[in-house]
Amino acid sequence: MIGNIIALLVLVLIAVVFALLTRRAWHAKRWFIKLPGVVLSGLLTLILTLISVAAASGLYQSYTPRGSPVPDLKVQSTPDQIARGQHLANSLCVGCHSTNSELPLSGGRDVAAGSPMPIGQLYSVNLTPAGPLKNWSDGEILRVLREGVDRDGHPLAVMSSNGVRYLSEDDKQAVIAYLRSQPAVTNVTPDPPDQVNLLGFVLSGAGIIQSQPPLTGTITAPTKAITADYGKYVVDFEDCRTCHGDDLTGGNSPISPHGPSLRVVLGWTQDQFIATIRTGKDPGGHALSEMMPWKDFARLDNVEIGAVYAYLKSLPSK
Repeated sequence: MIGNIIALLVLVLIAVVFALLTRRAWHAKRWFIKLPGVVLSGLLTLILTLISVAAASGLYQSYTPRGSPVPDLKVQSTPDQIARGQHLANSLCVGCHSTNSELPLSGGRDVAAGSPMPIGQLYSVNLTPAGPLKNWSDGEILRVLREGVDRDGHPLAVMSSNGVRYLSEDDKQAVIAYLRSQPAVTNVTPDPPDQVNLLGFVLSGAGIIQSQPPLTGTITAPTKAITADYGKYVVDFEDCRTCHGDDLTGGNSPISPHGPSLRVVLGWTQDQFIATIRTGKDPGGHALSEMMPWKDFARLDNVEIGAVYAYLKSLPSK
């Protein structure tokens, strides 16, 4: 934080210097000094001022607590809950909270390493009982799943925009039950985990990187079946839109990998789609991008994958 504040102050200082140069050029008596001096210095002053304002806004948003009150919750942790939570974690959480995409969720991966833009380092936290969650209440864990904020209410760079918030309340509690049941794995991860640089705060303050607003009300999952409704539920919590775009016609985010349009599956059968997710090769034999976490999604069962196919087939062709 201190480094980013110093960098912001340097930006402001440079903007002030160019503003003074603009003023000086304005008072120049020779037009060939005055005109280019005012235009160039004035333009740089404007650009640096806008960047400084965006950076200040991003810093403010990041370091200002915003979380809602912590829910009063104690998860029962039944065997069925733990099994369901493990299933979800094995396809949803391992991509970030494991360095080898395998359970347990011992953290340590730099999630920003694959970003198209250098926004800093975002390390995943050790979610086993040896990590910081051992001191968190179930309500605090539920809040981070719902809102993407840490124990003190500060937004977390990845979790604040992650699709995990779309899990039903039952599934969120199942994830909590599994997190409590994991073996304790000692893995010291960086503190703080989010080490965003000034560019990241500029993009955040400018609205290019956006956190999702907290969801209100109770989320209930549709009946599990090969239907478009259940497929949308899986697409939402698996966060497919982060890479494939809001309408799943191709990604263009400045900080996420750019996945292709998923309308391509309109020409596939359900069995071909399931086989693609299971093997990492499409019906034409082409390997999926290494950025695509298909091995994680392959841990979904056939009903879940089939439901995703049904949802994609229900979308309008583009």
